[in-house]
Amino acid sequence: MTHHVDVVVIGGGQAGLAAGYHLRRLGLDFVILDAQAEAGGAWQHAWGSLHLFSPAAYSSLPGRPMPVQVGETYPDARHVVAYLADYERRYDLPVRRPVRVKGVHRAGGDGKCLRVETDSGTWLARAVISATGTWWRPFLPAVPGRSGFHGRQLHTVEYRGPRDFAGRRVIVVGGGNSGAQIAADLAYDTELTWVTQRPPRFLPDDIDGRALFDVATARRRALDEGRTDSGGVASLGDIVAVPPVREARDAGLLKASPMFTHLTAHGVVWADGTSAEADAVIWCTGFRPTLSHLAPLQIRGRRGHIPTIGTRAVAEPRLHLLGYGDWTGPASATLIGVGRPARDAAREIAELL
Repeated sequence: MTHHVDVVVIGGGQAGLAAGYHLRRLGLDFVILDAQAEAGGAWQHAWGSLHLFSPAAYSSLPGRPMPVQVGETYPDARHVVAYLADYERRYDLPVRRPVRVKGVHRAGGDGKCLRVETDSGTWLARAVISATGTWWRPFLPAVPGRSGFHGRQLHTVEYRGPRDFAGRRVIVVGGGNSGAQIAADLAYDTELTWVTQRPPRFLPDDIDGRALFDVATARRRALDEGRTDSGGVASLGDIVAVPPVREARDAGLLKASPMFTHLTAHGVVWADGTSAEADAVIWCTGFRPTLSHLAPLQIRGRRGHIPTIGTRAVAEPRLHLLGYGDWTGPASATLIGVGRPARDAAREIAELL
């Protein structure tokens, strides 16, 4: 079956819902296609102790403040899932799930449509917003010996909690927020080794997502106006000291080791020849944008990057990319940050149509 709409939004997480909010306000006919079986985007797959970096009031999508979570300054992932599900219902957003998008194609003919092929039929749309995020494409570095390690290896996306590793020797790799939070989670009940490429840089304890959003926005404004690059969030540090991280750090349990050179069958080895045995290695090494569904358009540039102006793809003006990071809008991969680029994308699409 073929459906006709003004806009197809691919992805029903926070970016897709923000896009839906603004498309609805502009009166456009649209559908949100979500591969997940339930509402909540990637948040429903996060580990149990994961918390936001910002209080609820500073973690909201457009139009609907996130309610405070009782007993928590920084809401946890379950609270975010409930908020996103409520957001869908409140604005009656047309989400269809589970629908997996196989590919986006140029429709041919008059060239006014894009064809979105899915496992549940075809949609012809005059514009497409890709909002699939990065969670579904975890990055694993090519460290020598990784394939020969006999213990358990997992990425951030597979981590669920410390109970699985109690009493075990665990190496956590990664000096960002995920690495620090998971290391803090494991610091009390495992034999932990936390490994980072460079010494961990904790932001001041009074800095959270509110300040980071302001800094990211100010940097983007400076770049747009041709002023000197302030360095943005990266100039402040890498790790937000949310309470669990702060507590483990202050207890002396978050002491980082430098990155090892290779893995053996039973552990890791550093450049100076020292080694450590391990039962598990958890790779908190980041993600890449989930963009395989856009491959038929053949618009990727060097290293797979899709050049954009704002959120609009340079080589395909009917396509917008939303929520993948600063290259698709300042802080657009965050709850509070995605609203503005979502609004801009919706407005551009309305003008195009």
